Amino acid sequence: MQTPYELILGWRYTRAGRSTRRNGFISFISGVSMLGIALGVAALIIVLSVMNGFQKEVRDRMLGVVSHIEIFAPNGAALTDVALTLREARANPQVVGAAPFIGTQALLARGEDMKGVIVRGIDPAHEHEVTDLAVNLRNTALARLIPGEFGVVLGRDLALMLGVREGDKVTLVAPSGQVTPAGVVPRLKQMTVVGTFDSGHYEYDSALVMLHLDDAARIFRLEGPTGVRLKLRDLHQARDVATQLAASLSGELLIRDWTRQNRNWFAAVQLEKRMMFIILTLIVAVAAFNLVSTLVMTVTDKRADIAILRTLGASPKSIMGIFVVQGAMVGVIGTLAGLLLGLGVAFNIDRIVPALERLFHASFLPRDIYLISAMPSEPLASDIVPIALISLVLAFVATIYPSWRASRVNPAEALRYE
Repeated sequence: MQTPYELILGWRYTRAGRSTRRNGFISFISGVSMLGIALGVAALIIVLSVMNGFQKEVRDRMLGVVSHIEIFAPNGAALTDVALTLREARANPQVVGAAPFIGTQALLARGEDMKGVIVRGIDPAHEHEVTDLAVNLRNTALARLIPGEFGVVLGRDLALMLGVREGDKVTLVAPSGQVTPAGVVPRLKQMTVVGTFDSGHYEYDSALVMLHLDDAARIFRLEGPTGVRLKLRDLHQARDVATQLAASLSGELLIRDWTRQNRNWFAAVQLEKRMMFIILTLIVAVAAFNLVSTLVMTVTDKRADIAILRTLGASPKSIMGIFVVQGAMVGVIGTLAGLLLGLGVAFNIDRIVPALERLFHASFLPRDIYLISAMPSEPLASDIVPIALISLVLAFVATIYPSWRASRVNPAEALRYE
């Protein structure tokens, strides 16, 4: 099968031999366009992969501490029938685990240091059904939560802030005071630190306190659990399952899934991802439209060649095809180079970033600000395929006008001064 001469000439012009200074300059501009496309595509892949990895890492660490769905009574009151709520929740085929809990806020004090904390009263026998963190602590710290002994398990960063370790005493200050003849007196309870945990999520490691469900009920004067936490087979079905439970559960209950607990954070990440995609796509667009100047100069330089081809019987469509092939080759090579570079960095960013941090003696991700300390990356085909297609389309669009100009060259005018 004979190769069309449009492809042969288009590839030859893409290489742009350096027999003259002008050809060398055109070759340089073509190379710059190719490099620009490659860098733009690589930047898009790397940035979106890092944002995907960041979102997944934070989500997974967050879901190691929080449950997929929470069912709770209004105003922080105790559930009227915990057994019924558990039974009805487990009836949903998506629910694979359920555990009661008490959720509230309080102050935790150690000497003169005091910190606002999230208090979670749990049942150690069932907590492992709803969170991965409890699975890891089931036979260690959580096993030491014995009702009546008022033990607490603290986040690692919270323990560091208060300067406590296992066996030390801390004071839990309940938000509602106790009425006495002398007025309202805060309700205090001395607790023993029986363990710490490290979830990898700074927000919870610095603020979460876990204690036994019965102890929490006694301290906060509750008749029982304030809610039920659920784990699902598919975390992405949380919103649909929450809607189903709202229709099937008895009583006036509030239901909140994990996407709504941190809705603002996830919405902000999605918005940032879209904006970064748009901004970095403009880099690819600028590089792609550099092809216009490259092809215009090539057309000007090859006017005599075009005229000769026309006199030999080449049609305007064939002439246009030659320069479309030239521009498309630059776009394809630049896109492929960008894909290789971007994927190479994205899949090895866990090695590249630590090396740069050691080189510059800097920390790019302070743990107390960015929640995680290692640069994550998750390249997704749903991002990479559109990036490659957009790059190729922009490169093709950039070839249309110069190619059309080439097809309109008048052979007689072009050869007049040759």
